[in-house]
Amino acid sequence: MTVAGPPARVRLVRGPLGAEPSVDDVLRAVDGLAFPFVLQGRWGLPAGAPPESRVVVAGAVPGRVAPAVDAAEGDDPFAILDDRPALVGESPPGAIGGGWFGWLGYDLGRDVERTLGPQPRRPAPLARRQLAWYDDVLRRDEHGVWWVEALLGAGDATGETLDDAVARWHGRLAVGSAVARGAEGGARVRGATGPLGPMRIDRGGAAHRAAVAETVERIAAGELFQANVCLRLEGAVRAGGGAELAASVFRDTDPWFGAWIGGVADTAIVSASPELFLRRRGRTVTTGPIKGTAPRTAGVGVDADEAAAALLRSEKDRAEHVMIVDLMRNDLGRVCDYGSVDYGDEPRLEPHAGVWHLVSDVGGRLHDGLGDARLLRATFPPGSVTGAPKVQAMRVIAAVEGTGREVYTGAHGFVSPAAGVELAVTIRTLELAGEQAWVGVGGGIVADSDPGAELAEALTKARALLSAAGSHIADTADDPVPAPTPTPWITSFDARPDPAAGLVETLHVTGGAAEHVAAHLARLAGSAAALGLGTLPVDLAERIAGLAATADGTARLRVVLGPTPTGTARTGNLRLGKPALHEPAPGAEVELQLIPVAIDPTVPIELAPVVLPGGLGPHKWLDRALVDHLTTRLGATPLLLDADGTVLEAGWANVWWLDGDTLCTPPTDWRILPGVTRDILLGATSVNVRTATFDAIATSPLLLTSARGVSIGRLAETPPSALDAARRAAERLAPLVRDHAS
Repeated sequence: MTVAGPPARVRLVRGPLGAEPSVDDVLRAVDGLAFPFVLQGRWGLPAGAPPESRVVVAGAVPGRVAPAVDAAEGDDPFAILDDRPALVGESPPGAIGGGWFGWLGYDLGRDVERTLGPQPRRPAPLARRQLAWYDDVLRRDEHGVWWVEALLGAGDATGETLDDAVARWHGRLAVGSAVARGAEGGARVRGATGPLGPMRIDRGGAAHRAAVAETVERIAAGELFQANVCLRLEGAVRAGGGAELAASVFRDTDPWFGAWIGGVADTAIVSASPELFLRRRGRTVTTGPIKGTAPRTAGVGVDADEAAAALLRSEKDRAEHVMIVDLMRNDLGRVCDYGSVDYGDEPRLEPHAGVWHLVSDVGGRLHDGLGDARLLRATFPPGSVTGAPKVQAMRVIAAVEGTGREVYTGAHGFVSPAAGVELAVTIRTLELAGEQAWVGVGGGIVADSDPGAELAEALTKARALLSAAGSHIADTADDPVPAPTPTPWITSFDARPDPAAGLVETLHVTGGAAEHVAAHLARLAGSAAALGLGTLPVDLAERIAGLAATADGTARLRVVLGPTPTGTARTGNLRLGKPALHEPAPGAEVELQLIPVAIDPTVPIELAPVVLPGGLGPHKWLDRALVDHLTTRLGATPLLLDADGTVLEAGWANVWWLDGDTLCTPPTDWRILPGVTRDILLGATSVNVRTATFDAIATSPLLLTSARGVSIGRLAETPPSALDAARRAAERLAPLVRDHAS
């Protein structure tokens, strides 16, 4: 049986729904269907529509879903936007009919600018691109009239009809209404006590203040002019609660570019974005960058109107704003007719949920012959959420932020044959994956930015969204400010480990046997599953035992999942943007290497502290370029600290220390590799697991790995006499390691 592809030409048809559902009704009607979405706000408003007008657009069960993007295979993430039928005939003003709807994640910027290295750790990866093609949509226009709109094949009398689409939408609404009548609490999607719990700052406010201070230092050094530095608020959510959250967020924030877009396996975004990224009508392109923020809510000693006036007078905010306007003019100038790019002389004040913003309109005429893919390649990610110069700002963002961005600071919206392009900047957005929820917030950092004020501004931006979702910010900014230290940070040119290079496990071999094989393979299998790299070979433990038996004396046995020795990537195993939930990977291929070692544990390992926000993460990367580079640059093994000053791990080992008579080690989380030997010792002896600063471990640092055992660490400033404490700690730890070898 041959399935016909999409028609080459379509016409837009529409008919009245004949009903007046609420937005809650529409959310409920598509909830549970494949790839649902509901947009609410100023989406697709025709010229001349009053500014208070609000439109609703909804869809589900698309005809096509865009495949995952694989940068390693040279995929162009935006090319699919030009893969659409031509429109014939005229369309009513504001009509959309259908098209590509979804999101474009921030990380796609690395596919545009190939010199950018990997982002920081991604605790819960979402699809880097979530786009689907919808042949019909339900739309409430600016007058409040509901329409069913469809893109039907021109001249095709045998396919889908408008009556079919209208009947389908009536059926969906009827099912949603029946669900509501049977649900406890009445016939509304509930949100006031919705499924979202309190949100906490990832790594605390101190880490964000430190990141801002570091960015200011880089600006002073001439590395860049401005960077949009963000923090991440994290919390728990009831899986599948996105429609409830959207109902409440839409109701309470009245977003200009609100969206609920569902993905796969309980992934979704709920956005109350205030910012237009791109609008293309015909050949006319417009962007509306936001830079400059003041609270709208009056507080103690603060008048809301005076705050707005002060924002207009603020030299800092206006300078920040002008830089981004110039950046967007430059981006549009790459694809627009010469001389056509223009902007207003003065920014305007716009009121949004909880805040005032400074906004400008920048526009131009797209070159004839260029499509939407070229437009996106020239402008993505949005300049207002990156910085200036854009590429260098993105490098600094990767260096100072502790978690990688997902959809946040990317874009969401639609590309339609009838309505052109309408994409919002994905800010003020809840991102959901199963029972995890997070919100990114931040601001533009310039030469005179104050870290405390920037933290306060970021949290102000988040509060209205979280309040609408029935949540709040817990444990905000009461954490201590880390004391200034001479500790260097990784630079914007230090590439974080590239997950595409693969994974490695290193086992200790003695007496012809490898130790803790099951635990090492469990860790490797868990990492491979989390990254979508496939399952381990069923005979791997047997192969390890066979190779270990050939060892003469002490050795290290490396289990490598990744490139072949010649550097050729294994096909299908390393799709970064395709976690296992998108497409099961084939069985992973591994290589084994036996390496003789001779280690003198009495020789101290020289350590040098360096700040790596977010750490190396919970996976043992095969890519060691960053650690090797830092070792050369520092002249010692790097001791990794987070931006808040807490000790994480060494470049190749877990860290332990002695506090009085108590052995201590940091807790493992998404920042630290869970050491196999470390975990075994925690279950077998008394250890104090706690966070520590650099000063707390300075006199007695120990390094522990499965392959090397216990090593004494020494910091450059530590006098030789202080090594006695480290030796005492080693004497305590080494017998425990030996006793629990197997």
